Amino acid sequence: MIEPQTHFVRRAIIMAAGIGQRMRPVTLTTPKPLVPVNGVRMIDTVIRALRENGITEIYVVVGYRKEQFQPLEVEYAGLKLIENPYYDTCNNISSLYVAREHLGDSIILDGDQIIYNPAILAPEFALSGYNAVWTDRETGEWLMQVEDGVVRSCSRTGGAHGWQLYSISRWTAEDGARLRRHLEIEFEEKGNRQIYWDDVAMFCYPQEYRLGIREMQRTDIIEIDDLAELAGIDPSYSVYQEGQKG
Repeated sequence: MIEPQTHFVRRAIIMAAGIGQRMRPVTLTTPKPLVPVNGVRMIDTVIRALRENGITEIYVVVGYRKEQFQPLEVEYAGLKLIENPYYDTCNNISSLYVAREHLGDSIILDGDQIIYNPAILAPEFALSGYNAVWTDRETGEWLMQVEDGVVRSCSRTGGAHGWQLYSISRWTAEDGARLRRHLEIEFEEKGNRQIYWDDVAMFCYPQEYRLGIREMQRTDIIEIDDLAELAGIDPSYSVYQEGQKG
């Protein structure tokens, strides 16, 4: 039996260009990844976890209120900003498109999540693919079915008894080059600009990728989707909910 080859993440791409409409009014003045939660900005938990794993070549894709991200280049050596000029007219395929030259031996993740366990960003991996949490209960999130360590299918509408996909993924050099080519085809040639970038490998060209998963626990990370979830984690934001009710 041939042992799978071990690959290593050498760089990170953090998606941080979005407007964060579901967290308004907090995000009217502050980009969602820069919102402090219990005193720490969400994106800081991501960057620090990457650095704890020796990943210091970091690209942050910015758009909405991009000037507020500029101090990060001073605070973290090796971090560079990439501007996404399409952020307000296209879905997040545009953010990976503008960072496509950095794909390969890479980890891609969102800046608007809180990393509690840095080990989930470990650089070693065998197959390209996503961090995932097993769920028996119903979820509306993307849900993958896995056999022998390989993703066989994925449901956009969720379900139960499967692996819930989280927005942390690793890509080998070969798959990164493949993903770059497919991004260019979809974004440039087909003008397919209102999809998630994850659609490209998972649904547009699934036959060209052999994806795996990296198992983690639900308590390792929190993805904050809206104001109610933010207030549930940091009660100081409850005042905004009260204002909306009023």
